[in-house]
Formats: sequence, C-alpha cells, structure tokens
Amino acid sequence: MEHLPRLGPRPLPLHLGTALMTLASSESAWQLWKQGFASSKPSATAEPASSPTSGRAPNPTIPEAVEALFGEAAALEARAGAGGFDRALQREIARRLERLADGVLAYRQHPVHRTLQDPPAVWREGNTRLLDFGATHRAARVRRARAVLVVPSLINRWEVLDLTAEKSLLREMAAHGLRPYLVDWGTPDDEERRFDNAAYVARLERALAYVAKRARRSPAVMGYCMGGTLTVALAARQPRRVAGLALLAAPWDFHADRSGQAFLASVGPMLAEAADKIGELPVDILQMLFWSLDPWLAVKKFGRFLAMDQASDTARDFVLLEDWLNEGAPLAGPVARECLVGWYGENVPGRGAWVVGGRKIVPKKIKTPSLVMIPSGDRIVPPASAIALVDSKRGLKNATRIDLPLGHIGMVVSGRARELCWTPLIDWLTALKTASRR
Repeated sequence: MEHLPRLGPRPLPLHLGTALMTLASSESAWQLWKQGFASSKPSATAEPASSPTSGRAPNPTIPEAVEALFGEAAALEARAGAGGFDRALQREIARRLERLADGVLAYRQHPVHRTLQDPPAVWREGNTRLLDFGATHRAARVRRARAVLVVPSLINRWEVLDLTAEKSLLREMAAHGLRPYLVDWGTPDDEERRFDNAAYVARLERALAYVAKRARRSPAVMGYCMGGTLTVALAARQPRRVAGLALLAAPWDFHADRSGQAFLASVGPMLAEAADKIGELPVDILQMLFWSLDPWLAVKKFGRFLAMDQASDTARDFVLLEDWLNEGAPLAGPVARECLVGWYGENVPGRGAWVVGGRKIVPKKIKTPSLVMIPSGDRIVPPASAIALVDSKRGLKNATRIDLPLGHIGMVVSGRARELCWTPLIDWLTALKTASRR
C-alpha cells in the first residue's frame, strides 16, 4: 500500500520558526548583556572585581538566576579568550537546529505506518461511519455483550483508540466481552461544513438508536475529550437510551483553569471569523492552537526521537502517534465558532447556558450512572475543567470519579494506560446493570 508523504509536525514552518527565534534570541541576549557589562566595568584604577558581575549594578529587569548564568558565561569567555564563548554558543545553536531538522527528517522517512484493518462499518450517515469493533473478537459477539457507543473528538481522529494491536483500548474492550461501536466522524462534506454541535449531537442520537435496536437494549456511551462533552448532551437528551456514561478527559467548565489560554483568548474571535468565511477551521490552524500549549515541544520530542533505536517499538509508537496527531480533520465552521467563542470565550457549558436542540444541558439533572476519568497531567483539558462534571452542586447526579496520574493522550496509549485507565473503565462498563430489552 502506497502512503502519502508525511506533513508533520504541523504546521512545520511554525515549529521551525519557533526554534530558530528562541535559539537566536539566546545569542542576542548574550550580546546585549555583554554590552551592558562592558559599560559598567570598573575603571583600571579601581579595585579588581572578584567576579564578572561584582562591579556591575544589578539589573532589576533580569531575574537573579539569569544574571548569575550570564556571569558564569562571562567567566568562561574570559578563560576562553576573546570571542571564545560566542563561537561556542553559535556552535550549540547550530547543533540544536540540526538535531531538530534531523529528527523531523527521520520521522518523515520512517518506514512504519499503521497497518491495523478497520472493523466493518455497520451504519453510515453523510461522512460519518459506525465501526463495529465487536467483529474483532469472539467475546464481543455473544448475544448479551454490552454495547458501547464510543465517541471521539471532532478534531483528532479516532485511531488513537486503536493505535496498534497491543495499544488498542477498543480491541481490549471487545476482548473483555464488551461490544464497542466507534463513531468515525470522517472529514466534513459540503453539508457537514454547515453543522453546529447540535447537528452532531442529533447525528449521535440516530447512531445511538441504531445501536440500541441492534443490541436490543440500551447501550453505554463513552466519550473522549470533546466527544465526552457531546455525549453529556446526548445523555441529557436521550436519558432512557443511555445505560451508562463514561467520560474520559471531557472538558466542561472552560473557565475553571485559564492558565494556558492566553493565546487562544487573543486569537479565538479572529479564527472564528475566518471559519465563518471559509466554512471550516483547517487542520494547520487547529495544530497551531495545540502548539500554543507548549511552543518548545517539537524541539524536545524530535530530539528524543532521534536518540531512539529507530527499529524499536518505542520509535514505532512515536511515529504512529505523531501520524495521528498530524492527520486530523478540519472543524466545521459553526462548530469552530461555538467552541472558540461560546465554549472557551463565554464558557457556555460551564455556566449552564448550553442549549442543544431546544434543551438546556444541565449535568446535575442527568441521573444516568456515570464514570468521570480525569488525568491529572492533562495540558489539553485542564483537570479543573473536567472536575466540574463531578462537582457536588452542579455535576452529574450519579457519578464515580477516578483521577489518573497520566496525561490527555497517555491515558489511552501510554505504558500505564492499561492498568490505570483501561481496566477500571472496562470493569465499570461491565458492571452496569442490565437494562431492559428494547
């Protein structure tokens, strides 16, 4: 099978430009500090300074630790001779940029690609499919297997839940006698580019009805990330058809922790206007928002990747995960506006003002048995945002909370995911009381 050239890490110019500007600023800062140091040196008749900074008045705009670091650099410069430290700094900048470029090139040229065959699609509407992961394991095909409608985010595709044969939450669920039906949102077509979140929830309602009819009883529903937020609305609108609601890193109160949202707050309205005009928010723009959470991440992780044994399972998993991160789908224009302005800007769900299809979505009115899994190391969905769903005053009525010492992605694919997330999730779904046949 021929594979298209890799485009990641996306947007590549932004990652390369961030690295170049940050490293170049190190040299600029050093030169500026040297100029200030030279102008404040004691005269030849003064007592010799005991250290490179002792004859220089402290600069209140420079942190003490940074000032001390510059002082150490000046001492190295004095020992190495004129320009010695400058040349060493330039060599290190070049080495780090080269390492980033080599790491990205190694990733782009890596021979590994995801080879798992998708399970059969049993239902379609527009570009959305319902994949029956029960077909992947005999245990899930028994008559009374608990059906689970699995809803991923609209932004990143679903494959992170089925990355490899060893790292597949969906296949693990099937192996333990559950029957997962995975919602594959696909890429929005011309009609779907006009969808808002309510339209997607309505589509979930029809998928849920299909699964309930096929399973002859109410299925459980599991939502990951933004998919979790949508499934809260689904449970509110279809309480009798949802036997249980499992939420993995689902955002709800978008103002509970705004520490990483400065960039999003500044560009959100502008991006919403762009999405209005072109009908969607492109993948590279979405990736730019993820970049804002840690602009230096690409430099760190591709440096680590370059040091890996390229034939190892660790390198394989890195490549597959990076492919997933970079192969997302654009977001329909109305959804983009609702999320950027309504959710992140105005906190519509968190303040109890989210209306879907004429019904206000209020978690405390949902009596469905619920499981809320909150990864403490999550930088994409701050834990405080998800905790709102188990708040005693406004959270889900019948909820169990599990805190995980993992990250947003690590909760489903890391080495500890099986023990800390998969097993308690599967146990909870399996223990749900049997609902009446429908």
